[in-house]
Parts: sequence; C-alpha cells; structure tokens
Amino acid sequence: MSFNIGLSGLRAATSDLNVTGNNIANAGTAGFKQSRAEFADLYASSMLSSGSNPIGSGVLLSDVSQLFSQGNINYTKNSLDLAINGSGFFRTSNNGDISYTRAGYFGTDREGFIVNNFGHNLQGYGVDANGNLQNGIIGNLKVETGSQAPRSTSTITQPFNLNSTESVPVLRQSAYDGAYQTAFNGSLLPGTPNPTPAQIAAATAAATPAQLAAANAAGAAAGTTAANASFNPADPTSYNRSTSVNIYDAQGNAHSFTQYFVKTGANNWDVKILVDGRNPLNPANTQPLSASISFDAAGKLQTVDPASLSAGLSVNPDGSISMNGWIPAAPTNAEGTTWAANGSEASAAVKFDFRGSSQYNSTFSVAKVVQDGYSTGELAGLEIDETGVLFARYTNGQTKVQGQLVLANFANMQGLTPVGKTAWVQSSESGEPVVGTPRSGTLGSLQSGALEDSNVELSDQLVNLIVAQRNYQANAKTIETESAITQTIINLR
Repeated sequence: MSFNIGLSGLRAATSDLNVTGNNIANAGTAGFKQSRAEFADLYASSMLSSGSNPIGSGVLLSDVSQLFSQGNINYTKNSLDLAINGSGFFRTSNNGDISYTRAGYFGTDREGFIVNNFGHNLQGYGVDANGNLQNGIIGNLKVETGSQAPRSTSTITQPFNLNSTESVPVLRQSAYDGAYQTAFNGSLLPGTPNPTPAQIAAATAAATPAQLAAANAAGAAAGTTAANASFNPADPTSYNRSTSVNIYDAQGNAHSFTQYFVKTGANNWDVKILVDGRNPLNPANTQPLSASISFDAAGKLQTVDPASLSAGLSVNPDGSISMNGWIPAAPTNAEGTTWAANGSEASAAVKFDFRGSSQYNSTFSVAKVVQDGYSTGELAGLEIDETGVLFARYTNGQTKVQGQLVLANFANMQGLTPVGKTAWVQSSESGEPVVGTPRSGTLGSLQSGALEDSNVELSDQLVNLIVAQRNYQANAKTIETESAITQTIINLR
C-alpha cells in the first residue's frame, strides 16, 4: 500500500513540477495567466465501511486552475498593441471558431483586417457606408487601407474680431476724397474743367440747398466708386486686414480663399473675396466679390444687407453668406498671369459663416477656422481610444471611424477551456459570454500602445520548484523504504 501511496506522490510532484515549469516558461508571454496544481487526498473506503480511522491511499491531482489576476501594463510604440485594464477578454475568430484572449498583439493583414500573430481576426462593431457604428452587429474589424476620396468644400466657419480703432485705409480715403471733390465741382460748375478755389467757393455760396444736396450726392457716389476701385490685394495700404484658408474642389485641389477687410466708416466694413487671387466666378480677372457688413454700438455683427452683395453672393436665412457658382481654376501659363477653369467641380454653394464676429478695441484676430473640404488622403496611422473605437488617420488631416472592438466576460472564468496560443474557448462550465464595449458594465478599459504582461511571479514559482523537488524526493524515499522492508521480509527464513 505504501508503495502505491509513494507512486501517487511521485505523480503529484511531477504534475506540480510540470505546472510550475509551464508558468516559468511563459513568464514573458503577454496575456498569459499562471496555473496552479490543486490536489486531493484518496481513501480506499466505501460508504458502508465501518472503519473510523482509515489510512489514506495517496494523493490525486484534482484540478489545474488558472489565476486570472491582472498583469502589469507594459507600454509599447505600436498603436495596435492593446492591453485590457480590468475585466474582459478580446474576442477573436478563426474562420468562425470563436476564442478569447488577453494577449493584445494585433496588426493588419494584406486585406486590412486586424489580426493577431496567429491570423485570428479581432472582432467588434463595424461601420456602414456613412461611417456610422453598427452597434449590436459583431464582425471582423477591418481598416480601410485605400486612398480616401477628396471632398469639395461646402462650409467655412470663420468668426473674427475687427479692431474698432482702425482708420479707413489711406489709399481708399485719398481716392474717395479726390473723386468726391471732382464730382462736387462738376455738379456746381458744369463746363468748368479745372475750377479755382475761388470759383468753387463762389459757386458753393451761391448754390441753393437743392443744388448743394445734388452736388454732395454726386460726390458721395463718385467717391464710393473710386474708393472701391482703389482696392488692390498687392497694396496693403488699400485694406486693413486679411485672412486666408484653403478650400478644396471635387478633385482635391487646394485653393486659397482670402478675405480682405476694408473699413469704410464708423462700424462699417467691406469684405472683399478672392480665390487664388482671382475672381471666384470668373478666374480670367482679379475683380473681388464684395459684401458690406456693419456692427452695432456694442460691437456685435449685424445682419448682412443683401443689397450690398456682389453678384454671386447671397444671404442665407441663418445669416451666413453663400458664394454661388465658384469656378475652380488654375494658371494656364508659367508666369501665372492667365487663369482658366481646371476642369474640376465645386460645391454648388460655398457657405462662409462669420456669425459671432465682433468689432472691439482689440487686435484683429480669427477665433477659429473650420472648413469641411479635404484633399486625397493616404492612411497614415491608427488610433484606438479607451472605449475601443478605432480611428484611421490620413495624410490629409482627416480621421475616420473604422469600428469599435468588443470585450467579453464570463460568469465563471475558471470554466474556460484553454486551447493554447494564450487563448480560451467557452464551455458549459464558463457559461455564455457577456459581450460589450470597453468601460461598459463590468468590462475594463482599453489601453492602446501597451501590452499586458503575464501574471507569473517568478520568485513564487522558484519557491514552488523547491517545494515540488522536496516532495518528489520525500515520496521517492517512501518507495525506497517500502522496498527495503519488503526485501527484509523476503530474506527472513
């Protein structure tokens, strides 16, 4: 009997050594969970046995349990290295066979699917054609690796502040004054091409109120026309401030949308618009589109007067302005002096919104610049947030949602069946998986650019080695002693 007891002890010690050795071998395996050999004693007795103090019959390996405690998080530089901080498992598919793992080594295959080192697909919620997450529909996550198609600009949001203390530009004021005086003189002194100051003074003194009013009106109209004609984007003295933003046509070509601000009087400004330095509706010339804006006494922007708008501009019901009929253009000669349509389409109307603009006693500034167009983009990188949402970054500065990975948890993790490759499959003991996105319910958060180390404590495992070796030697001594006693009995004559 003691011989069999010793043999069972040797088998148990061997099993303990195997478990401990496997733990040590996988100390550097990401996502590995250490195991523990659990033993039970044996008794050769039945339910009807009358013995009150039976002698045990040895030891039995009752279970090899796994400890699913959290491993340390080790940060890497790979955005598709993923670590779970808390409960949960990654869900992977091998041609439909579902398994679960904590090992976060992921990358993309040649088709753009996210896979682990063994080619198993990482699963989650995909997106529809419009980039909206399809929550509740689990499938293999895929990254769109092809070029991102361009988008023509349809909206520009650009609120600004104009300095209320600025003066009317010198060039504009000079042109206005000269044209005003000439028109005034011509109205009071018709047929006198170059009247002297004395003649002007005499005619003014002799004029009736109606004549003076007519002369002032003629002067104001001529002055305004001359002042507007004096605008020259190459001459900073003809305007106060300017700001530019790139906009895009349907082929992804960038164009410079520039606004020039010209003060025309107290609380009144003209906005001049050029695209690539050309007229947006007729790139053959450089005449800008124009709109007049005004501010109230508190410096708040007022509604744009539709009557002040150049042809091709219109006021929208929300107060923004639309540029209708923009013709994307490109130079037709090396010098860039002649331009023509580049063959690309543009949005039917480009809406530029500067609602919220102000006129305060502070420097000119643009609060923000947002436009919705972009050029062709190539995949530049991937990002995953802590809720598992996968973003693709493109060279055109755009980001696009590619999907959202899911995590799974089980009521009895000990019931999972290990299948190797740091993976488990569900069983009747584990129960059905509870699937959700990271940080939902009891599921942990996700850390991109990191891996979860194994939870093996090498110092503990080395101690276990010593204990297992001692147990093995002790059981071997039991067998040796049994053998000696048996030999002694045989030698008795």
